[in-house]
Amino acid sequence: MSKLVKVRLLFVDDGDYHHETVEIPAASIDAHERLIDCLREDDAVQKKVFVDVDRLVSAYLDD
Repeated sequence: MSKLVKVRLLFVDDGDYHHETVEIPAASIDAHERLIDCLREDDAVQKKVFVDVDRLVSAYLDD
């Protein structure tokens, strides 16, 4: 079983901010230089979650 990593996402929608926490494969993060590239481009991540990058303000690893 592949290891999952929690990622905390901050979105803005019509001036309102909200957080969501998602789990993505750790191997996907290791395969990309930047977390945003992983969220936007990695097939394994896109199969697990949809990330609206137009509304995304920040993303960071959540311990």
